[in-house]
Amino acid sequence: MKIVLASENPVKLDAVKSGFSVFFQDFEFECISTNSGVSHQPLTDRETLLGARNRVAEARQRIHDAEFWVGIEGGVQADDMGLIAFAWVVIYSRGKSGESRTATFTLPEKVAHLVAGGLELGLANDLIFKTSNSKQQNGAAGLLTQDKTNRAELYRQAVILALIPFINPDLY
Repeated sequence: MKIVLASENPVKLDAVKSGFSVFFQDFEFECISTNSGVSHQPLTDRETLLGARNRVAEARQRIHDAEFWVGIEGGVQADDMGLIAFAWVVIYSRGKSGESRTATFTLPEKVAHLVAGGLELGLANDLIFKTSNSKQQNGAAGLLTQDKTNRAELYRQAVILALIPFINPDLY
């Protein structure tokens, strides 16, 4: 089974491999860089979901011989608690799609301020936590939980939930 991931980010690949392995055995991945068609840092739930959908659509246009196409887009949105972080996972196969949003968490004020000023979340985290390329490693989730969880684990659960329509075909 061939799965196309609309990203070359190793964290996203780890999450998708781990999520798919819960239900499927033999699969291979092809990772391609795609455009989200939204801001580099999506600032709403709607924009973030659109980014994940756009990534899947571009991957499908470019690579036709797959069973599944997967797009993941991380985003933030202001709410009563401050600026929350999350991601959307979109999976497409044979005329059917599954979508799921990750758990959310509130970003520290220092990070939120930098994001509000126009920085991408990964860059803001790198500045505040004095690290480099955290978005391709543990991400904000790992940095803020002292690596008790991480970005890949956050995405993994959403991948599993986005697969629900495919593992329950009689219901969807």
